[in-house]
Amino acid sequence: MQVILLERISRLGQMGETVKVRDGYARNFLLPQGKALRANEANKKRFESQRAQLEARNLERKSEATAVAEQLDGKSFIVVRTAGETGQLYGSVSTRDIADLVTAEGFTVSRNQVELNHPIKMIGLTNVAIALHPEVEVTITLNIARSTEEAERQSRGETLTTAEAIYGDDINENARPENFFDPNADEDEEDAS
Repeated sequence: MQVILLERISRLGQMGETVKVRDGYARNFLLPQGKALRANEANKKRFESQRAQLEARNLERKSEATAVAEQLDGKSFIVVRTAGETGQLYGSVSTRDIADLVTAEGFTVSRNQVELNHPIKMIGLTNVAIALHPEVEVTITLNIARSTEEAERQSRGETLTTAEAIYGDDINENARPENFFDPNADEDEEDAS
């Protein structure tokens, strides 16, 4: 299906271009959300008559998004989740969680604007892209940890997936592998005991 784009869409085209897309993409996404019009003569005339107004509205939205991007770009957010000793989360951090977190900080972001290929399932520092406007994208850092103390340690560069990192100095010194295994022992001594 041929459509006329009413705004810039990544990997598709710029505003005003006539592009060919799959019918389902046009019917289910582009047309209902007002991002495109069917490419027929009546819609081409309608677009040309409204082109200046659409460009002005697009420029206004872009300037608003740029102002928000200056405040949001590079910002770090702490996400506290329960996780196992290996760093595997019990659950995950999804686009909805990220959007809620950013919105709680005073920014208006919907989950559709968060660009995440798959939910985050491990603790650690993760960079996430947020598309505030088709032409304005920012990157935030998520610090996913078991507690705020661990998040602070993690932001300093510590690894939190080892037992020492999780429990600190409280580990039983007698439970270390080197106390059970003597690398200098002869095989004959082991057989005798």
